[in-house]
Amino acid sequence: TELESLLAAAGVGRIVVTGAATDVCVRSTLHGGLARGYDTLLVADAHTTEDTGVEGVPGPAAIIAHTNLYWSEQVAPGRVGGTAEAAEVVFAAG
Repeated sequence: TELESLLAAAGVGRIVVTGAATDVCVRSTLHGGLARGYDTLLVADAHTTEDTGVEGVPGPAAIIAHTNLYWSEQVAPGRVGGTAEAAEVVFAAG
């Protein structure tokens, strides 16, 4: 998609991630953003996933908790990850 070029043209340096399918879409977006040079914030109480019902696969609560835990400490050269609750997220014009 053209999203990356649109973000670059707008001077975006940080993305805020919410959504469904924590174990697929949300994690992919987080890692993709960090790898492309963006600070990436995961809204800890604004993502979810379904229960697959497959034996041995963690349930939604465990997947969400694990993702929040490991993303809270993510760093890469020149950029950071992190988590915040929805009530803590503030959007302001640059």
